[in-house]
Amino acid sequence: MSAGPALVWTVVLTFVFLECAVILGLFLPGDSMLITAGVVMASHASGEAQVWALSLGTMVAAIAGNQVGYVIGARTGHRLVARKNGRYINTRNLQRVTELLQRHGFVAVLIARWIPWVRTLCPTVAGAAGMDHRKFTIASTIGAIIWAPVLLLIGYYAGSFLDRVPWLMPIVIGTLVAGLILGTLLGIRHYRQEMAKPPEEFDLETAPSVAVDAEN
Repeated sequence: MSAGPALVWTVVLTFVFLECAVILGLFLPGDSMLITAGVVMASHASGEAQVWALSLGTMVAAIAGNQVGYVIGARTGHRLVARKNGRYINTRNLQRVTELLQRHGFVAVLIARWIPWVRTLCPTVAGAAGMDHRKFTIASTIGAIIWAPVLLLIGYYAGSFLDRVPWLMPIVIGTLVAGLILGTLLGIRHYRQEMAKPPEEFDLETAPSVAVDAEN
């Protein structure tokens, strides 16, 4: 609360970009982080202006992260690396994301924004599978425009309600921030454990029912 909005901005934009761009983001508490940021913003005098500005910044970070993830997938080609017996980065999850893209295309990218682990894997799989870049960009942009403000404003208006009870607000913020820090530390630990497992190749061209129609 005493650090000011600058710290909130730094944490939120970094987390959102990583969650949408690289595998590490798969293990970061993105949704809870946005809600926590909204609650914290409610405790500041300029909170309303800040939370709307942060919503815009978060949209940009999410869109940029998705583009990076798509490019990584496109440069990797149809062969993606999973982790044998991995909890998240496994061939089963890659198969599920690819089938989601195959069946629903544009809509799947919108849906992916609201499912944490799919949100991270979707851009890479879309790039590797050759999904039309323009349509991916439009879908991911629409998703970001809806996703960021909704979660931030839920936190902000919940925080505004809590701010009416002076003794309660510090407790809630302290609990949320502590949970966010713990979740991040556990996420980094799980990421290291996941990456320590043997690599397992997942081939989009040979796996059953994985060809993504470029027109979707």
